[in-house]
Amino acid sequence: MDLTQPLREAIAEAEQLIATAPFVRTEQDLLEGYAYLSGRIRMAMQMAFDHDLDRPLFINSTHQFSKQGLDNPDAIYFSAYLREGVEYVVRGRRGTSADLSFQVMGGAYSADSVASSLMAFDDRELDLDEDGSFEFGYTAEPGAKTMIVREVFNDWDTEERGTIWIERVDTLGQPAAPLTQALLAKKYDVAARTLTGSIQTWLAFPHFFQYQEPVNTLTAPKSTPGGLASQRSSIGHYELAEDEAMIVTVPECTDCSYQAIQIGSDWYASTDYETHQTSLTKAQSVADPDGLMRYVISERPPGGAPIANWLETTGHRTGPMMLRWQRLERDLTDADGPTVEIVPVDEVAGRLPFFTPLTPEQYAERITARQRSIARRMLS
Repeated sequence: MDLTQPLREAIAEAEQLIATAPFVRTEQDLLEGYAYLSGRIRMAMQMAFDHDLDRPLFINSTHQFSKQGLDNPDAIYFSAYLREGVEYVVRGRRGTSADLSFQVMGGAYSADSVASSLMAFDDRELDLDEDGSFEFGYTAEPGAKTMIVREVFNDWDTEERGTIWIERVDTLGQPAAPLTQALLAKKYDVAARTLTGSIQTWLAFPHFFQYQEPVNTLTAPKSTPGGLASQRSSIGHYELAEDEAMIVTVPECTDCSYQAIQIGSDWYASTDYETHQTSLTKAQSVADPDGLMRYVISERPPGGAPIANWLETTGHRTGPMMLRWQRLERDLTDADGPTVEIVPVDEVAGRLPFFTPLTPEQYAERITARQRSIARRMLS
């Protein structure tokens, strides 16, 4: 009996995919790749062994230790596998997050295709009790494979998680199927295919979208491919020398509960958002008196000192970028979107009409707040 052989072979193949990725140029790139691989292994095992089509539950497989798909630092992700034609009930209690949304996906993302969105809505379509409790039923339609839930936080310091779970109506009260060699062999095989497939997918995915755009540009706000009905996004990718900075200017949107910007790595994953500022929501940002939020993306602090709206590239010369707006009350126009300017990092202070440097102590306080919020909010 050698049940783990497929997984061992998949790990070896995955390691080769990491080592030969075309953007690996430095030791840091490679080390981050191996750290990324550890998260992919963790995810693959969780998806293969924790999901049960007979006894579904929401699993959190994307978090600070398991990153994928330019994961949003402001979101907690949950997913449950579905079986077509089966009736499900979703129950929970709404927390105080900026957005709570639900999506049913058909198929799966792969290296040459994008999953389809069969249904998407946010909590405004739920009937909430006084304490925030809710319940809704769903019978999986043809093609339905996964239900995804996103709980998104705009103010990390004050917004609190809710609770959520899913039940398959026709299997409640029944015991789980006993373990068999065939079942375990299937699970290890699923883990193996999930591991290599996920790495191949996310190496290819940004080339469908982000890298179709000219470097150091951002698109106008538009529907996110395969995304939520109530979300708009602006995408792009950057390439900056150590002495260069990108200034991204975007109006603060008061017609949505959530607005944010983030940069990532070439692994198409978030970078360290816990001990560095690599993402900011509008609650974490400073809007200038003219209603515009001006972000500076650079390796070194702009003007020699950090500012509130500084996004640190943390040694990454290149990477994807994304701005998101969620729970919108109106559609966005081009005027709501970002503009981009590339300048020498030493000239940033003179290019910003409202430049307010922070002391090292003030910036450390911002990082401390991030660490505490992640510790309180994130699941793993």
